[in-house]
Amino acid sequence: MLLAVDIGNTRIRMGAMRGFDIVRTVRLTTDKMKTDFEYAAEIRHFFDFFGLDAGELDGAILSSVVPPLTNVFARAVKLASGVRPLVLGKGVKTGVNILIDDPAQAGAGLIAAAAGALKLYAPPLIVINMGTATTISVINKQGSFLGGTIGPGVALGLAALSSGTSQLPNISLEPPAKVIGTNTIDSMRSGAVLGAAAMLDGMIERIEAELGACANVVATGGMSAAIAPLCRRKIEVNDDLPLIGLAAIYERNNKR
Repeated sequence: MLLAVDIGNTRIRMGAMRGFDIVRTVRLTTDKMKTDFEYAAEIRHFFDFFGLDAGELDGAILSSVVPPLTNVFARAVKLASGVRPLVLGKGVKTGVNILIDDPAQAGAGLIAAAAGALKLYAPPLIVINMGTATTISVINKQGSFLGGTIGPGVALGLAALSSGTSQLPNISLEPPAKVIGTNTIDSMRSGAVLGAAAMLDGMIERIEAELGACANVVATGGMSAAIAPLCRRKIEVNDDLPLIGLAAIYERNNKR
């Protein structure tokens, strides 16, 4: 059994896996103030809650976009299971040919998701990750990571709108019944939710024009299930993409 951990700015996704099959997953709150012992307790609780045996772990792997937590969580995994995790970073074979200006700048979460997409879908690929930020990664027909776009996440943009104005309230992210809002809350929901869907449709169209080819489009991350169905372009939603990618990377680096 493999423990795969994807540390994001807002949430930590953790999954117990057998091969590429996910046995159980859990989301934890990303908290830079927590110690390795506190996270170790949460990892042990994850195993105990689902009746899993940490002694069955053959390995562990983690990706992180929160540098202060990377080593903390790596130590937590070792404390909780006795297994030292492989940390996605320099020197780790990912199977993803990164063609951006400085490959070291490619976020670990983006590469994990790209590896997962390449495991499950045929390139060219457009991989959307809708978390604290909304990122769009582009993979060409040869399976090379070309780069992408980074923008504010839906919730982050809405929070900035509410905090930066005097008369706009904090609201829940629900799709409005129509585009043209007839009150403040519906108008904000239209701008945030339908605006995000329209942005994805527009960016996919522009990316494919630049690629000169149609691409398979897959989305992952906390907001993907809410936004992707509202898009006019067909988008496959797969929330397990980063964990599957981490399992593929672990396998590549631990071939017997």
